[in-house]
Amino acid sequence: MRLKFLALMSSMAIAVVSVPKATAQIPFLPNLPTPSSVSQDSDKQIVSDWIYLDGRRLFQIAATRANFPERSQNIQQNLNEISQNYLRSSAQTINVQVENTNNVPVITINGQYLMTVTSEDAKLREEDATLSANQIADTLQEALQRAKQERNTQFIIDQAKIAAAIALAMIAASWGVYRWQRRSQKNAIHLSLPASRETQQITTQLNQQQYRHLDEVKKRLFQLAQAGIWGGGTFTILGLFPYTRILQLGILSAAQIPLRLGIVALGTYVVIRFSYALIDRFTSTLINSGALFNSDTSERLQLRVSTFSGVTKSIATITCVIVGFFLALVALGIDVVPLLAGASLVGVAVSLASQNLIKDAINGFLIILEDQYALGDVINVGTVGGLVENLNLRMTQVRDSEGRLITIPNSEIKIVANLSSRWSRADLTIPVDYQADVDEVLKLISTVALDMDQDPLWQHQIVETPKVLGVDNFGDRGLIIRVWIKTQPLKQWDVAREYRRRLKIAFDEAGIIIPVPQQAIWINDVQLQQLQENGKAN
Repeated sequence: MRLKFLALMSSMAIAVVSVPKATAQIPFLPNLPTPSSVSQDSDKQIVSDWIYLDGRRLFQIAATRANFPERSQNIQQNLNEISQNYLRSSAQTINVQVENTNNVPVITINGQYLMTVTSEDAKLREEDATLSANQIADTLQEALQRAKQERNTQFIIDQAKIAAAIALAMIAASWGVYRWQRRSQKNAIHLSLPASRETQQITTQLNQQQYRHLDEVKKRLFQLAQAGIWGGGTFTILGLFPYTRILQLGILSAAQIPLRLGIVALGTYVVIRFSYALIDRFTSTLINSGALFNSDTSERLQLRVSTFSGVTKSIATITCVIVGFFLALVALGIDVVPLLAGASLVGVAVSLASQNLIKDAINGFLIILEDQYALGDVINVGTVGGLVENLNLRMTQVRDSEGRLITIPNSEIKIVANLSSRWSRADLTIPVDYQADVDEVLKLISTVALDMDQDPLWQHQIVETPKVLGVDNFGDRGLIIRVWIKTQPLKQWDVAREYRRRLKIAFDEAGIIIPVPQQAIWINDVQLQQLQENGKAN
């Protein structure tokens, strides 16, 4: 049974010898070398790789690219066959000899041919072929004797004890990380309240977002720590036994690329979430200091913060994704220097061909910096207008009253009317019958406005005492009286509707008529005048 298991392990070694190898003795993420070459343009170029025994690197061989796969496979098969014969036998010694055949050193083990040391092999050690063959023979002698010793029962028992200790250490470390994570989650977060009540709610929200991002970063790092503990411990245990060391090598060979890409992806995600926390922290500090937002109301401050935070986070995300992409290429062994040089040339060409995009980005930056408008504002740009639903460095999207989403490039925004910046105004024109008492009407309009201003349901939305400006015009419907009511941003329409409702009720109670359009027609006709005179005469 034991011999069958050894044969199975040897066949697995032959199967994995053609894939990138790793040093099995190094427990955590060793350097995984791949066959090296001077150039990949010709089959005559020299490449090199390692020969393995029980998952351990022994020595390097070299050959032309065309001949290397066959030579490497033959030497590895010869070594596996020789090692199996030696491990099955009861002999404790191994005879490794170097013989010169036609002035070329040949290595044999217990009389069995292993390999011929070529000049390409000697160049790897910068020595002559004979000296290189002797060094390889010494390495083989030591490696085969160690392989024999590692299959003794006492050695297996000792290694099993070490494996048990490692397993206990893994459990203890995993439990410690779990307890640390639980303790970190249970710790109460004490938020420092800002000095101004106006900014308290916004700062608290930013702090909550900041801690939420930091918790996400901690969660991923804890998961990475758990994966490192169990993966690294299991990897180390596999390397303790000669029977499982080949599995260690196979796992590394299969998981090399996914592991590297996974680490890059996880690192990029953690950096993005950490940058979100830093942005929220920086924004909260600016609000508390009052350096940029000291003149804003709380509603306006909320709009500016959401706009600034959203655009900054988008820029940070794009930057991190680009850097992560290049790191992934580096992890795959791709030279990114030519790509960066090509990208710079492409960037120059694109910048020349897309000047409008550059204008969009510059104008978008100025819009955000100067606070021309923000997310949630109602604006008019030329012939279109509506609620700002999306704002970035390239374009602005508004939703009009009919529900249409209108996209406007930032470079096209020359003159913009913001209907909700810091405060708004309900501009009311009230028609009154010409026969009504003007003073009485003005007094009634002012009374309705003051009563609404003192109503608890509306006094928060009305910023200042309403102003009755007086008779503004003589219209076809009667006297036009103008009223201004200063309101919170975006509340002018609600306040105007409620004021019109109350004013209509007050007019009805006072018997004041809201006139319909009126027009007097004068006919200047000579015949009509004569008919009227004749009628009077009769």
